[in-house]
Amino acid sequence: MTLAEIEEMATEHLPHITPKQIIQYDVAGPRYTSYPTADRFVEAFTEGAYVQALAQRRVSGWTQPLSIYVHIPFCQSLCFYCACNKIITKQHKKSTEYLRYLSREIDLNVEHLGRGQLVTQLHLGGGSPTFFSDEELTELMTLIRHNFDLSAGGEYSIEIDPRTVDEKRLAHLSALGFNRLSFGVQDFDAEVQKAVHRIQPAEQVFDLMAVARQLKFDSINVDLIYGLPKQSTESFKRTLDQVVALRPDRIALYAYAHLPERFKPQRRISQYELPSATAKISMLSDAISTFMDAGYIYIGMDHFALPEDTLAVAKKQGRLHRNFQGYSTQAESDLIGLGVSSIGKIGATYSQNAKTLEEYYDHIDQGHFPVVRGLALSRDDLIRRAVIMAIMCHGELQYESIELSHMIQFDAYFADELAMLKEKEQAGMLVIEQDGIKVTEMGWFFVRAIAMVFDRYLQTDTNRARFSKII
Repeated sequence: MTLAEIEEMATEHLPHITPKQIIQYDVAGPRYTSYPTADRFVEAFTEGAYVQALAQRRVSGWTQPLSIYVHIPFCQSLCFYCACNKIITKQHKKSTEYLRYLSREIDLNVEHLGRGQLVTQLHLGGGSPTFFSDEELTELMTLIRHNFDLSAGGEYSIEIDPRTVDEKRLAHLSALGFNRLSFGVQDFDAEVQKAVHRIQPAEQVFDLMAVARQLKFDSINVDLIYGLPKQSTESFKRTLDQVVALRPDRIALYAYAHLPERFKPQRRISQYELPSATAKISMLSDAISTFMDAGYIYIGMDHFALPEDTLAVAKKQGRLHRNFQGYSTQAESDLIGLGVSSIGKIGATYSQNAKTLEEYYDHIDQGHFPVVRGLALSRDDLIRRAVIMAIMCHGELQYESIELSHMIQFDAYFADELAMLKEKEQAGMLVIEQDGIKVTEMGWFFVRAIAMVFDRYLQTDTNRARFSKII
């Protein structure tokens, strides 16, 4: 995209952002659902390291609540844009077998943690978790409740493919204890849906939303993607208006990253059908203005929430956190990852399960955890994680809190990083004060670029093609 092209756009809804800054700072970078990021995990971190982390949690008497993530990889049909770890199949007997292995993986964790650990957050992702039948979802929730203590005030969420649920299924999910739903919408335009092989009429989603409201789910999220094939600024504006009419509690707005060399399904998308970079920036601008005019609070990066939603309240009160599912109201907690490719976090370690069913099943058949890679965080990793998460979640950083927590002199430890931030301060993204750093309103749109300055791994990394663009 040239400077002349961007200058033709209206950027009044991107506060004080100049066309030159869009070109300069719209670079590829991590989303920082963790630090270090998952691409830094190593195979030297084995099952033994994971078992040791579980043992340390148990013997220390650590009472920090747990989060649980369950990855259900199956989908009935392929969405061409998808970069998730999924298995396309119509054979539902596969999910029955998968559930048996999930049960055995739960047993392995409970063997080392003890039964009855308090859980305050549960998320089912995929794939399509609603590929599971009602009976299988019931069995899964029964297994979890039998082995863990689900807090009465916890957040229990599930990702929904609107094509796989009806009024009866939503009622069943409510009865199972799920109190949060996330609908995968992406775009309401029929031509766009056809181009990405995901046909779901807007009326279907509106009907499901009405039912979910009647069932009194605590929070309902809608996922959108801009930059998909066949999208135009005009068509996407119609989708935005429909989403506002739908009025979900939260909105996640993601930029499509076309990486066909990495994700085979994307090879079915012609790059000639993708909107231009100019159009993508215009879509983002329209989305921000549309949602904020409709009363949504901009949480950060690509998330919006209604003022009364707990996510917006948490941001206002400075209690926002970030985990592998994105922004969260939950304080930092250990995470048990269940299922193929799932990522967990125990203490100062990250772990990831095998990415294929064959390998996942093989490990469990041998009585082992399916952990195949991970990372034990160094002292430097922990310090930088604290800094990056403060920037990503709160938009500000107090030097003293880092100094007291990690016994460092901030300006000496991060002398090079503070020098690199000067350029971004001059661009209006942040203010460097004597006692800390504050991200400006404009800086929130480039918050990943600010956080990247403190990423030690990125500073020596010349290959960032695996990451999506910031905008």
